[in-house]
Amino acid sequence: MRALLARIRRPPWRAPALALAILAPIGIAYAIWSPGEDDRSGRHDRRLNGIWMQHGWLGDDAWFVENGKVDRMPELRDQARIAKMLHDLRSHGVTDLFPHLCPASDDGSIAPHDDAQIERFLDAAAAEQGSWTDPMRVLPWIGGRRESTAHVEDPAWRRAFVASARGLLEEHPRLAGVHANIEPWRDGDAAGLALLDELRAGLPPGKLLSVSGYPPPTIWHPFRDVHWQEPYFREVSRRCDQIAVMAYDTALRQEKIYRWLVASWTRDVIAWSEGADILIGVPTYDDSGTPWHVPRVENLENALLGIHAGLGLGGEVELPARYQGVAIYSDWETSEDEWRQLSWMLSARKPDYARQARVGFAAAFLACVGIGWGRSRRDRFQRLIGGAILLVLAGGAWLAGLESAGLEMAVLPAIIVGLGLIAGSSLSMLVARLRTPPGPA
Repeated sequence: MRALLARIRRPPWRAPALALAILAPIGIAYAIWSPGEDDRSGRHDRRLNGIWMQHGWLGDDAWFVENGKVDRMPELRDQARIAKMLHDLRSHGVTDLFPHLCPASDDGSIAPHDDAQIERFLDAAAAEQGSWTDPMRVLPWIGGRRESTAHVEDPAWRRAFVASARGLLEEHPRLAGVHANIEPWRDGDAAGLALLDELRAGLPPGKLLSVSGYPPPTIWHPFRDVHWQEPYFREVSRRCDQIAVMAYDTALRQEKIYRWLVASWTRDVIAWSEGADILIGVPTYDDSGTPWHVPRVENLENALLGIHAGLGLGGEVELPARYQGVAIYSDWETSEDEWRQLSWMLSARKPDYARQARVGFAAAFLACVGIGWGRSRRDRFQRLIGGAILLVLAGGAWLAGLESAGLEMAVLPAIIVGLGLIAGSSLSMLVARLRTPPGPA
């Protein structure tokens, strides 16, 4: 052992050994760190979730023409199709619907809509009530982008916007309220608070004011336009009934950090709310190639793992009073696989096999490390070459997409075995080399 330590202390081993001593604990700690929580008990699902919905559900005919979607009009106007869609949403615990009616115009009026379609939509929502205690609430999603047509700083624009929203709710009294979404909405923005005050005062009595809100600031995404600090979040929460916090578009490249961030945001915004119910927005969209969204990181699974961790901190049994559920962005992007995943991870409709699989893969890897640990130089070299060949073949099959042709049950285990053999034989070679006494100087 003394000879081994003496060898490590001398060049060229000294610098790599020092780097390994520093980086190895960090790497091991990061590998062990599990910031998400896979809670499939169903205790975090109140069945009061929300969803942002596409424009075609309530928009007027001109929207279909202008956007080249005339072929979709029969589908989105069909009463049976609407009823089935709402039934499916209800089966997933979605009760608050935010159908898109943006952007508002330069003069403040909300986007044109189809009155007959709104009534069809509301008829289907009422029919879906059935024996459920909580109704399906339809809150049109109104607002726009500040650099375009949402002139929130202009009092005249705000008055017209409020009058237009009030007119919509008076014309269709079964609407539960409105969901306001102004982007960007800077922290500390007085005009945004003025808009909420005027909406609150101008909407018909009993109607809900919901808002698309921003999460707390973070060093991982230092952009003030899309984050609210605690004092401002509290100011917003005093002025509305519900905040759907958009917990995405972080530009993060690391899954674990995103899960940790969502957990932290979940705890913070619930604690900061002074009256508003909180929905945590989760992403199901795929904006690949954009700088603000990496689908591999920001997806439904990682967001739910973070939310579960945020709600489960400290082992609380009861959900926080202000936590309402999740809000899915969006209905036109959510796949059937993602709907199933939502049921498995939120509503406890499927046992958790992922954890057992991870344990099995880890055990297989360690076993292959042991197999790769050869006694002789020849054994070690043979196992290294064997692992490399297996890894190249499996990796090539993966890159070629052959796992989608029914070989996925073979490709992943082959990669794990190959990596284990390479790791075991490489470590064995390194130890053997370090144990070899140094030759004469």
